Amino acid sequence: MGKKDAMLKALQKELVLRKNEFQNEIVATIYFGGGTPSVLGSDEIQNLIHTVYENYQVVGQPEITLEANPDDLSDTKIMELAKSPINRLSIGIQSFFDEDLKLMNRAHNSEEALSSLATAIRHFDDISIDLIYGIPEMTNERWTKNIAKALSFGIPHISSYALTVEPKTALASFIKKGILKPLDDDLAQEHFQILVQQLETNGFVNYEISNFGKPGHFSKNNTAYWLGKKYIGIGPSAHSFDGVRRAWNINNNTKYINAITLEALPMEIEVLSKTDRYNEYIMTGLRTIWGVSTVRIEKEFGASCKAYLLKQSEKYLQENLLLMENDTLFVSKKGKFLADGIAAHLFMINLS
Repeated sequence: MGKKDAMLKALQKELVLRKNEFQNEIVATIYFGGGTPSVLGSDEIQNLIHTVYENYQVVGQPEITLEANPDDLSDTKIMELAKSPINRLSIGIQSFFDEDLKLMNRAHNSEEALSSLATAIRHFDDISIDLIYGIPEMTNERWTKNIAKALSFGIPHISSYALTVEPKTALASFIKKGILKPLDDDLAQEHFQILVQQLETNGFVNYEISNFGKPGHFSKNNTAYWLGKKYIGIGPSAHSFDGVRRAWNINNNTKYINAITLEALPMEIEVLSKTDRYNEYIMTGLRTIWGVSTVRIEKEFGASCKAYLLKQSEKYLQENLLLMENDTLFVSKKGKFLADGIAAHLFMINLS
């Protein structure tokens, strides 16, 4: 049996082994992401989805997303996916300019980015793309053109992130050698402000700092994550969360397959403390349009936590970086780019 077949059998078996974790839940989203799920054929995708339906309760019309890069999405592949139960594509465009893609060491080029998107919109109504900003030497003009190109395809969802430099990458080496300038936070903030202005002008809602969707097209999968809902991750390196515990599978394919074959779950589990749960709610809540409910803070963590949160928030409210409406804290437009830093100052160090 080939490695791919062995992996698929292990994924199906893990789904069965873990069904009791979700026995009181209803599956609303199925997400094929991480690694290269686009290597799966429509029959293989159908078999995995069938296993979900056999072992879990599923809503009438679940959001079923597949994540892929442009170089994996030939016309034939997109048409094949369109015949499968996949009803949403998330495409890692990153940029429509070759100079940016080369700098980020992406496998695709701008022609493949444009071609994959042009074909995808003919076969899928629900499409999201990823765009990266804050790239060294990317001018505001080029960033604006990137956004305009994305908008020209009429897609309903865009996820956009500031470039980060990972250790031991070509980008890290170029910066270290002085070939490229270091990442510039001011440039990234300018790009972010341009992004928000352009997308909101075109009818998008910035429902989470990095996610923009037209009404009715927010990612249900992303939204569940940011609202702290329960989810199960299947496969090597996959993460799961049940509101109290966080778990992650081993990141070695062979060890994963061997363990599942023996009906053992190859995962580590972390039980979140009250402090962890408080801090996670602050971090995720402030990143979204749903904010942080002080009523929920008091109910789940106590009056002293609510008082602490309000005290820590005072200076950000005065500086108009945070807003308070209907007992809920939100980041303002001015504070959006700084949301993670603001959240860190609202964290609790130790809750008994």
